[in-house]
Amino acid sequence: MSEDKKMFTYEEALEMLPQVQALTDSAVADLEALIGEGEQAHDEMPREMSSQYHQIVSDWASSMIGLGIVVKGLWLVDFDCGSGYYCWKHPEPSLQYFHGYEEGYAGRVELN
Repeated sequence: MSEDKKMFTYEEALEMLPQVQALTDSAVADLEALIGEGEQAHDEMPREMSSQYHQIVSDWASSMIGLGIVVKGLWLVDFDCGSGYYCWKHPEPSLQYFHGYEEGYAGRVELN
């Protein structure tokens, strides 16, 4: 891996969070609209819809990576701070969790 990792102070992560939330809210709304259309089909998601679903998620992930943020799952991102991650998952209202590099999502602790 030749890329330099972006490191965030808590303040930098907080400053970026509204942009992350807006991009995520938009992608979530796009998926909800797409899935709403699919509910009328009653069966499996048609191939075209599946392709659109994957494109929405891929575009969202790419936008997060472009900001230097680590994508850990669907609507789940981490801001690397050098000693672990500030962790945010949609629809959390603020940046309120931290976990070390080894603990992962299950090891999140609430920030005070």
